[in-house]
Amino acid sequence: MNLGPDINETLARARADLRIGVPVVLVSADGAALVMAAETAESARLEAMRARGLAPVLAITARRAETLKARSYDGDMARIVLPDGADLRWVLAVADPKDDLANPMKGPLQSAREGGAQLHRLSLMLCKAARLLPAALVADLADAEAFAAAERLTVVDAEAAAQAMDASAALQEIVAARVPIEVAENTRLHVFRPEDGSEEHYAIEIGRPDRALPVLTRLHSACFTGDLMGSLKCDCGPQLRGALAQMGAEGAGILLYLNQEGRGIGLANKMRAYSLQDQGFDTVEANHRLGFEDDERDFRVGSAILKELGFGAIRLMTNNPAKISMMEKTGVKVVERVPLVVGGNAHNHGYLKVKAAKSGHLL
Repeated sequence: MNLGPDINETLARARADLRIGVPVVLVSADGAALVMAAETAESARLEAMRARGLAPVLAITARRAETLKARSYDGDMARIVLPDGADLRWVLAVADPKDDLANPMKGPLQSAREGGAQLHRLSLMLCKAARLLPAALVADLADAEAFAAAERLTVVDAEAAAQAMDASAALQEIVAARVPIEVAENTRLHVFRPEDGSEEHYAIEIGRPDRALPVLTRLHSACFTGDLMGSLKCDCGPQLRGALAQMGAEGAGILLYLNQEGRGIGLANKMRAYSLQDQGFDTVEANHRLGFEDDERDFRVGSAILKELGFGAIRLMTNNPAKISMMEKTGVKVVERVPLVVGGNAHNHGYLKVKAAKSGHLL
C-alpha cells in the first residue's frame, strides 16, 4: 500500500482546505481548474489568481441562479462571469442571500455558455460537503500539476472524486459502551466513523433487540437548536425525546443519531436559512435562496448502520415517506410506519405546514 492519500482521503484534505480559504486544483481528462470557495475566499487570493493570468467565474447552483434571475445554461448550475473590476464583496453578494432584500439589484448577471461545466459542478459538490455556501470561484488552468506543485495545493482527480462523492462512504464501528439513560438504563451507544473523514454518526441501542425481528427504529438528524437548546422553531427535540421514551416503554429500539444538521447543510447554513425565514421566506424557500435543495441528507447512512448492527427489518418511526423509500431501496425492509407527531406549537406552526405541503411529511 502507498503511504499517500487515496481519493477519499484527498477529498477530506480538499474539504479542509476550502473551509480555511485555501484553493484546490481539480484535474480531469478534459482540463483542470483552480477552485476557491466563495464563502472563505480572501481578497488577496482573488487578486493573486488574477495576477497569475487566471480569469475565474463564479459557480452557483441553479437554485441560487433562479433567485438572482441568472441563466442556468448548465442545467443544475450556472457559471457567472465576473464583471471587470468585480471584487470579493461583489462575489459574496452573489453567493450569499443575506442582503438580497436590502440590495436586490445584483445584475444583470452574465452566465457562461461555452465549454464544459464538469469541474464547476464538482466544485459545488465540494463546497456542500464542506458545509459551506454552494458557490465557488473557478478558473481554468493550463499546466495544473506544475501550478499545484509551485503553490503547494491539493490536487483532486475529478473523475475519481465524482464517483467517490456519489457513493455512500463506508462506515466503521469504532466503539460501543453502556450508557444508562433516563428512559432505559439498559442502553448502549455505538459510534460509527465514515472512511471519508466526514462526521461520525451514532446508534443508541435500547435494550437488546432481537435481530431476527423488526426493530422499532428512528432515523434522527442532529438538530443542535432543537435537541440541545429546546428551540420552538422545529419539532426535532420533542421527536428525539418522544422516540426514546417509546423505545424505553417497549424495552427495545434503535435510534440512529445522524450528524446531518439542517437537512444536511450544516448548522451555519441552517442559521442562514433561519435568518432568511426572519425576512419572510419559508424553510424550503430559504434553502433554495441559499442554493440548496429542499433536503440534502443522505439516508443511505442510516441503512448502512442498521445492516452493520444486524438489522434487516424495522418498524420506522417517521412522518417522512422519503425515509421509508430510501430504506426499502437500500435493502432494509420497513414493515410498519410508526407516526411521531409531537412538538407542535405557535412558533413552528408554519414550519410544520410547509413540511406537509412541500416536503410531503405525513402530519
